[in-house]
Order: sequence, then C-alpha cells, then structure tokens
Amino acid sequence: MTARPETPGTPETPGTPETPGTPAGPPPAGSSAGRPAEPPGGHRARFVWGIGVAVYMVAVVHRSSLGVAGIDAADRFGVSASALSTFSILQVLVYAGMQIPVGLLVDRFGTKKVLSAGIVLFTAGQLGFALSTSFAPALVARAVLGCGDAMTFVSVLRLGSCWFPARRGPVVSQVAAVVGMAGNLVSTVLLVRLLDSAGWTRTFVGTAVGGAAVLLLVLVFLKDHPEGLEPPPAARTTRAGIAGRLSAAWAEPGTRLGMWVHFTTQFPGMVFLLLWGLPYLVEGQGLDRATASALLTLVVVSNIVLGMVFGQVIGRHHGARMPLTLGVVGANAAAWAAVLAWPGDRAPAWLLVTLCLVMGACGPGSMIGFDFARPANPPERFGTASGIVNIGGFTASMITLFAVGAVLDLVHAGPAGSAYPPHAYRAAFCTVFAVQAVGTFQILRLRGRAAELERQRVAASRVESFHVPAGAPETR
Repeated sequence: MTARPETPGTPETPGTPETPGTPAGPPPAGSSAGRPAEPPGGHRARFVWGIGVAVYMVAVVHRSSLGVAGIDAADRFGVSASALSTFSILQVLVYAGMQIPVGLLVDRFGTKKVLSAGIVLFTAGQLGFALSTSFAPALVARAVLGCGDAMTFVSVLRLGSCWFPARRGPVVSQVAAVVGMAGNLVSTVLLVRLLDSAGWTRTFVGTAVGGAAVLLLVLVFLKDHPEGLEPPPAARTTRAGIAGRLSAAWAEPGTRLGMWVHFTTQFPGMVFLLLWGLPYLVEGQGLDRATASALLTLVVVSNIVLGMVFGQVIGRHHGARMPLTLGVVGANAAAWAAVLAWPGDRAPAWLLVTLCLVMGACGPGSMIGFDFARPANPPERFGTASGIVNIGGFTASMITLFAVGAVLDLVHAGPAGSAYPPHAYRAAFCTVFAVQAVGTFQILRLRGRAAELERQRVAASRVESFHVPAGAPETR
C-alpha cells in the first residue's frame, strides 16, 4: 500500500472515503494547502448546526408571515394588488441584493457574528411591521426584515460545511432547507388562525419573540467550527480582495449554473407561499380560508418530504442533479398549464392538490444549485459562491411578484382592496412561463461546460490519490 503524496496547493483529506457516485478527493483548484482533515460530524456538530437551522426556521416564519396575511394587509393599509406586492418585492429585493455582501461577510467574519446581526434585524423588522398602521412605515419594516433574513441561509450553509464532511453536503443542505420550511408550516397552520383570533398586532409581536429566543441560543452555544479545524482565512476585505473573490467565484461555470438552477426552480413555490397563493385560492378559486390554508400547508409538507428524498438521491448519485432539476421545472410548467388552461373559472380540487404537491419540489430543486457550486469552489470561497447562487431564486421571485401584481391591476380596474376575478389571476400567473423559459435556456447553455470541468477535477483527484511519482518512497 502506498502513501498518498501531498500535492502543493491541494488540501489533504485523510480518512475520507470516496462515496460511490460522488466526486471525491481534493476540492477544486484554488484551495488552500495544508487544510486540516475534514470535520467528523457527530452529535456536537448536529447540535451546533441545529441552532443555526433553528434561526433559519424562525427567519422563514417572519419571511412567510405576509403570505397568510395578504388580504388582511390590503384591508389594514388600504392598498391595491400592485402596492401589496411591493411589500414582498422590496423584502425580496433587499434579500437578493444582500446575498453577495453576506457571502463575503460570512467568509471574512464567520457564522456567529453574521447570524447574530441577522437575528437582530429580522426581529426588529417584524416588530415594526406589527406596530405599523400605515403603508410607508410597514414598507420600511419589511425592508429591515429582508436584510436580516438575507443573513441566515448562507450562514447556515457555511456552518454545515465547517461541521460536516464534504460528502454529506447535499444531505446537510437539503435538511437545512427542510427544517426551514417548517417555518412556512408555522405560518400556514398557526399564524392564519392567530390572525383571526388574536388580531394583527398580537400575532406579529408574538412571532418577533421567537427571534429573541434564538438570539440567546446563538450567543451562548453556537461556534463557527470545531476546535483545530479552522477554515483557511478569507482574503482581507480590501476592494481588491473582494473583487478577486467575486470574480473567481463567478468565473466558475458551476457557480453560474447553480445560480440559474436556483433561479428557475425556486420561484413558483416562493411566489405562491410568500404572497399570492392565499389570494389566488380564495379569490381566484373561490375557496374558504381554511381550505386555502390547508393547500398552502400541503405545499410545505410536500417540500419537506421531497427535500429528504432529493438529499438522499443526490448524496448517492451525483449525476441525478440535472435530471432532477429539469424534472422539477417541467413538472411545475405542466401543472400550472393544466390549472390555467382548465375550462371555466375554477379548477377541480384534485388538480389544485396536484399543483400544490408539485410546487413542493421547488424548494428542494433550488437546493440543487448549491450542489453545482460546491465542487466548483474551494471552502474559503463557498460563502461567496453560495451568495451568488442564492440571488437566483429570489431575483426570479421578485420579478414574478411584481409581474403578477401588475397584471392583476391591469386586467381588473376595480377599486383598491376589491377582490380580483378569476380571469385576472389566470392572466397574471401566465408570467410564470416566461421566467421559466429564461432560466431553462441558461441552464441548458451552461450545463455542458460545468459538467466537463467537474469531470476533469474528479479525474485529477483520483490521479493524485493513487499516483506515486518516480523515486518516491513506498510505505507498507
């Protein structure tokens, strides 16, 4: 048995077996030499990472709370569909705009500091939204909330990469997304009932208390990484260092492919849960609030189940990433086409259930984007690359949120706050297909180059693992 030689510029990962179907060996070019062995995972890793995931879940509760309060918000602030969509658009715009800065901050300062700042901001934003009685202060509160929310998920991804072996990356990412989706479940099951019983202010103040609780957990228990396994330091936050990291991450086709995968898969479910699902089901399909809430809950439950399935499948068969991606896009397009093309104003219940089950794949599908970016970037650049990927789905969501609201107002010229007819929702949701077409084109354009570079890196990893240069000593 021969000893594996150390290759300059290539980190050693002793004791890490190759997982069948998963690229093994050293990270891509650009990694730091002499990086310590991979973290072993274990109970402590799950505990620390679980705190980060709990923060993300609370952030999702805050983010999605407007989705079940859209009709109440229109009545409270006396606004039209376009103005109502401004709440979510601004929140998502801030979220998307913060992703690259957050990625850079996480790489530079670590998870704990960035996550703590995020909790303070999204808690303050939710509290401000609870107390607002007019449109402008409420809009500012949603922007602050979006800024804090933006600091959570990339931080959790970085935390997972520091506490678990790289081969468990797909499963860890999907589980984080699944637990985060439990925040949507809280909104669709609990908040919709609290709004009816406790009213606007008490409901939103109550959710803000959750932020204070997770902040305490982070400050007391969370650590950025295990002892002795510090990740390589990121470049100093000078203008040249920032530009270099950004350009290096963007230059990787895997990063760009991950962004477009996230762009194309996430937004149908996000738009539905974030704002327009409940109004569409109540006004456009004539359902009562309880039934509409149950269908939103079905989207979340489907997301949780499919997230676990996707994580296991990709963890065992890395080649399943692209078929799953295109499957999610195609299934969503087909389901929306069937609902919107159904004769008459209202689709049958079984078709709406099918649509909600299919949209549950949007969240797990978007997580595949990170699985394209991860092998294309070294660990010290993963926060930056993750920020670029995460921009994709939220940009698509922002575009669609605006487009749906604009088309609703264009088709229906009724007074502000009045119900929109079914034909207005039908026209508005046709915008989903245009956004999907743009994203699908980019995925098909980039997938070949990204796959070729990944194959080359896997091949190089295997050569470095087994090749012994001439004259090298042999150990037995």
